[in-house]
Amino acid sequence: MKRISLRNTHLPQLTLLALTLALTGIPAQAQTITMIDAPGAGKASNQGTAAFAINTAGTITGEYTTSSNVTHGYVRSSAGVYTTFDAPGATATGGEVINPAGVIAGVYQDSTQALHGFVRTSKGAITPFNPPGLGPNGLFVYGINTAGAVTGFYFDTNNVHQAFVRAVNGKITTFQAPGSGNGLNQGTIAGAINTSGVIVGAYFDAQSHYHGFVRAANGTITDFDYPGANGTNATGINTAGEITGFYVDTNKLGHSFTRTASGAFTSFDAAPRDHGTSALAINTAGVITGIYQDMSGGQHGFVRAANGTITSFSLPGSLQPLGMGINTAGAVVGWYSDSNSVYHGYVRK
Repeated sequence: MKRISLRNTHLPQLTLLALTLALTGIPAQAQTITMIDAPGAGKASNQGTAAFAINTAGTITGEYTTSSNVTHGYVRSSAGVYTTFDAPGATATGGEVINPAGVIAGVYQDSTQALHGFVRTSKGAITPFNPPGLGPNGLFVYGINTAGAVTGFYFDTNNVHQAFVRAVNGKITTFQAPGSGNGLNQGTIAGAINTSGVIVGAYFDAQSHYHGFVRAANGTITDFDYPGANGTNATGINTAGEITGFYVDTNKLGHSFTRTASGAFTSFDAAPRDHGTSALAINTAGVITGIYQDMSGGQHGFVRAANGTITSFSLPGSLQPLGMGINTAGAVVGWYSDSNSVYHGYVRK
């Protein structure tokens, strides 16, 4: 099984969270977009390169699939030098997140197609990990902070979402937001972690409705919903505790929001009359990136400055921009599928 197809198993989770992709006709400002195609990446359908995260130094991590349909993780330096890596015993490996020190966390697949986590130091040493009670459907890594604490979620043996945080010393703590359901595909998903160890994400209740939450470093969890929303998902948090994410209104349209550390909300859309805006990441300056869908169904990326100014961007030949991470300088990374279903990464500065 190709690792990129495994990465795409994140997308049904986001669909369950009512992710509606979005963007339309905002004047583009000066920008530089560089394509990221790892050496050795295949050029057939469901092959290619995906970029998932970028750190302060401009180092990027992700995965690529070869012409033999084998998927490897990679690190790309700010100078454009690639280093390939594989977790021990892996049949497929992908770097998902990277911190300022160059520590990478990600997911790998073993010979039984089970998914496990790993942490890779900046010098290349890889340590696998598994949360307690991990079920056959595996785990997903979504966040890493400056100290190297890793967060994400996994499916337990009953296919309930279990959020986790892995400390730098390797200790793994699992948690559920109050009100989480314990049925099939219910439970809690941890989406991001900041420098202070504060975690945000979403949980599904017993009726499979979803809500946002913020978990303090001491483990105290506060749930929240955008006022009047039919579903809320928190996707990013910065050092100041500002949270971003998206919600669905009563007309089933997607919008994005920011939430201050004190709990004040601001709603925004990437474009007038768009068909859904999904904020996915926020940096220390409060700059947000994400995706939206225009009136004709086209998908685009956007960057929202701290003052609320939104700039759209599209990629040559792109059918579907996906993913997206942002660093302190505002550089954005992600990946897209071209008309031949080949994946390409990109960095936008």
